[in-house]
Amino acid sequence: MSLLFWRWLALATLVLVLDQASKAWVLASFRLMESQSVTPFFNLVFVFNSGAAFSFLAGAGGWQKWFFVVLALGISLWLLTLLRRHAQERLLPAALSLILGGAIGNVIDRLRFDAVVDFLDFHLAGYHWPAFNVADSAITVGVALMLWHQFRLGKETR
Repeated sequence: MSLLFWRWLALATLVLVLDQASKAWVLASFRLMESQSVTPFFNLVFVFNSGAAFSFLAGAGGWQKWFFVVLALGISLWLLTLLRRHAQERLLPAALSLILGGAIGNVIDRLRFDAVVDFLDFHLAGYHWPAFNVADSAITVGVALMLWHQFRLGKETR
């Protein structure tokens, strides 16, 4: 495996470490459902999400834990394959690394707590965006970079 591949894995590992460190801090500093106002539009809040994005399948009775673990691990293997194949590029492997680190961070939570630790709460005029975490942020940025990569690739082939 190339040195570039290992550098992209280092980025994924950094995301994973930042995610797990931030969650450890929340677990040590907050009680469940406790909220701390930081700005007029941002709170820190400790919640568990047993579902996926926007609490999708949160009330499904427990089977969703293993569904999301298996799904995330399968996607992670696919991401590793793509990362190895595209390690010499810049944008796509950066995106893949962010998604990989975030996916593994959330898998660790599901295995430890049967849910994901969420704590970033943005709100405006009484409307709260669903709480999320560092892993979710990395996944979102990674997907946005993948889309940008595909858009650029599409323009170049036209």
